[in-house]
Amino acid sequence: MKVEFPTDLEIARKAHLLPMPDIAGKMGIDPHLLEPYGHDVAKIKLDAIQELGGQPRAKYVVVSAITPTPLGEGKTTTTVGLGDALGHIGKRATVAIRQPSMGPTFGIKGGAAGGGYSQVVPMERLNLHLTGDFHAVTAAHNLLAAMIDNYIHHSLRDFPIDLHSITWRRVLDVSDRVLRSVVVGLGAPEDGVTRQTGFDITAASEVMAVLALSTSLQDMRQRLGRMVIGLARDGKPITADFLHAGGAMAVIMRDAIKPNLLQTLENTPVLVHAGPFGNIANGASSVLADLIGIHGGEYLVTEAGFGADMGAERFFNIKCRTSGLAPDAAVVVATVRALKVHSGKYRVVAGKPLPPELLKENPDDVLAGAANLRKQVENIQIHGVTPVVAINAFPDDHASEHQAIRGLAEHLGVRSAVCNNFADGGRGAVELAEAVTAAAEEPREDRGDRAPRVRRAGRRVRPRRRQAARRLRGERIRPAARLHRQDTPLHLFGSQAEGGPDGVGAAGTRGAGLGWGRLHLPDLRRDAHHARPADDAERHQHRPGRKRRDRRP
Repeated sequence: MKVEFPTDLEIARKAHLLPMPDIAGKMGIDPHLLEPYGHDVAKIKLDAIQELGGQPRAKYVVVSAITPTPLGEGKTTTTVGLGDALGHIGKRATVAIRQPSMGPTFGIKGGAAGGGYSQVVPMERLNLHLTGDFHAVTAAHNLLAAMIDNYIHHSLRDFPIDLHSITWRRVLDVSDRVLRSVVVGLGAPEDGVTRQTGFDITAASEVMAVLALSTSLQDMRQRLGRMVIGLARDGKPITADFLHAGGAMAVIMRDAIKPNLLQTLENTPVLVHAGPFGNIANGASSVLADLIGIHGGEYLVTEAGFGADMGAERFFNIKCRTSGLAPDAAVVVATVRALKVHSGKYRVVAGKPLPPELLKENPDDVLAGAANLRKQVENIQIHGVTPVVAINAFPDDHASEHQAIRGLAEHLGVRSAVCNNFADGGRGAVELAEAVTAAAEEPREDRGDRAPRVRRAGRRVRPRRRQAARRLRGERIRPAARLHRQDTPLHLFGSQAEGGPDGVGAAGTRGAGLGWGRLHLPDLRRDAHHARPADDAERHQHRPGRKRRDRRP
């Protein structure tokens, strides 16, 4: 007889929620530091960082995963389950996660509040507007976009910006593909200058990345002002402060900078703040949330988006450098189904039924995809942190397949644990909690070779980018195109579609080209005093006495 498992929404609506002052009290946060948003959500004032500074520092744990598949590996579910499980073994824990974007929420992926009996509640509010932080990011971002077009309209002849170099698009927190490439300024002359631009999703906004990395309101104001929106005709970067937009954007974000406080189904405190994507930004919750949570208990559990070669790498090298915090342990989430997919024998499409062969017992297929897990464990170890493999269990898994993953973890010299917290809540992840606490007690290896760039005697010492990329992803690096010495290597991207003016794809029957790649700045500007493609080809001809390098990808 088949047993029907309740839906996430049904489980969430039956949750017994504690008042926000009680949840905050578990972290040592007094009520005067809370700003209530109803009875089940609150914002935490930034004064909490200073007031909690005298409390002991918590153990810092980051949850990552193997390379994601359309199935999802359950990082958030494991993060929430680990936070609850630590409570089951007598440890006070706080969880810190990103706020979900409504684009994926209304798409195939769905929400990002965890799942089953390892959820953050209230689930509906978390997956929708919550406290309006995403709307503030959208408004601040689009304010800068409006000011750019306003300056162009009123000062087209005197305005120094190169229209083809503008990288600042507009954003919206929905998935609407027809807005990816648009033309603005159509109509009468007073409607602005006609140019091609487009919309991104709010989670991809640079304002969102700034929110996630800011350490104070003043720091956020400075970061917003430094954002580059394009180049002047002389090649110099134009910033938001040049347009006098930084202060206005900071005012819009004055409440969004405060982390949000929620709770799990088992009343573990959860900090929810910021939501930058992991494939184009730092992919982790905010620095401010961690600066509060690190003194709010014995353990702070957070997550990093995508796999360990992307989200975790950016967590270590971007977020941790900004916050000054260093993780004590890491979790690599893996599933039997995902490892079978990584074997290359199965094709999984989001929203479609799984292949029947994928669900059959086959430990050999699990081991065939084990290279991905092995590499991701190594990627964590590269940063000097002890990883633990969390096997996120599903009802159709088989014990022999779990044992195959355990055997691989043992061969790699790392701990492993089977997690059933989706069905059993925190008690289903007690084994993982015990493994994490043991790993967190091990000394962290200091990796001096991952220090940021510094200047010595007037020269900038670049990090070993190629070595780091090869170590993390095992990839061959194609040499970057050489730019003119006076060109600033900014993040200038344009469509790779053919036929459009200045590298911007022309719209056809299938729409405008949406592939993005780095543009060569002289080709982008097409200024007379810069090199033409013929000059560039001549400059890159083979020189006698130099060994020719293979530039094939």
